[in-house]
Amino acid sequence: MSNKKVATKIIQSLSFDPWYNLALEEYLLNKVSENQMILYLWQNENTVVIGRNQNPWKECRCSELENEGGKLARRLSGGGAVFHDLGNLNFTFIMDKKLYNLENQLKIILRAVRKLGIEAEFSGRNDLTVQGKKFSGNAFYFDTNSAYHHGTLLINTDFEKLNRYLQVSKEKLNSKGVDSVQSRVVNLSSIKNSITIEDMVKSLEESFIEFYGETTKEFHQVIFTKDVEKLYHKYASWEWRYGETPSFDITFRNRFSWGDIDIGLKLENGYIKSSVIYSDAIEYNLIQEISRLLEGIPFCKENIISRIESISTNSSNRTIIEDLKRWFSTKNI
Repeated sequence: MSNKKVATKIIQSLSFDPWYNLALEEYLLNKVSENQMILYLWQNENTVVIGRNQNPWKECRCSELENEGGKLARRLSGGGAVFHDLGNLNFTFIMDKKLYNLENQLKIILRAVRKLGIEAEFSGRNDLTVQGKKFSGNAFYFDTNSAYHHGTLLINTDFEKLNRYLQVSKEKLNSKGVDSVQSRVVNLSSIKNSITIEDMVKSLEESFIEFYGETTKEFHQVIFTKDVEKLYHKYASWEWRYGETPSFDITFRNRFSWGDIDIGLKLENGYIKSSVIYSDAIEYNLIQEISRLLEGIPFCKENIISRIESISTNSSNRTIIEDLKRWFSTKNI
């Protein structure tokens, strides 16, 4: 499909409210048309955003955040918790699913950063780095006919707040070879101190246009249409952000190369009555599918492994399936 034929649009939100910005993101995802690519730019003020399957109390010092006027938000995509303030710029590529091309999307971001005189690169599974430190985390969501790829760009974020609000396990930090969140991230302004949010917005727009051709831009005022208002109430709700944290009869925790996993099981008469899985894995759908498949089966190692093995997976999910099978095979259950 030729780039020139793709219908494009740039939308910049004028709201700093995470619940509104995430509602608008999902609204655009639901409304994106065939053969359309949208670059959505947005900022949140004093916010922690957690991944789809994460436990908020484990990832964030929620009381401290909210007592200081901050907000907790949960996004549709998987991955880990991030801190947003007005020194951070968020981008989302929202598109007809047929147009999804991670390499092209990353090329646009990296070209924008390099235009500002900084040599950046893609690292690991979902990070953009400069001089070995992360300035952008990326996550992904796929619907039936549409998809999005979004991420952060640290320009001049308050790392004191980032370090204070985010709770990262010692195992995760050790796996990265660092002793704090702050020691593995970097503001682009510390590499080149003249960089501003406005510079990054302009550079991203130029890079997007260079790739797709001329486009239109809209500044989005806070407008509560019926659809956006419904989504806003979802993102602002206690149920979506925190959910229930039931008591479990047994829990299993481990850290793998692809992320942390925390499985909580409620048992009844030797069967798994309910299953909740918290994880920062990017593969949000796979984690939810495993949780569903464990419910209703006898609580024994062979049945758990068999259920996990029954999942049809693509190559990127196969590592997770094999790791979980090996892990459970070592359990005395």
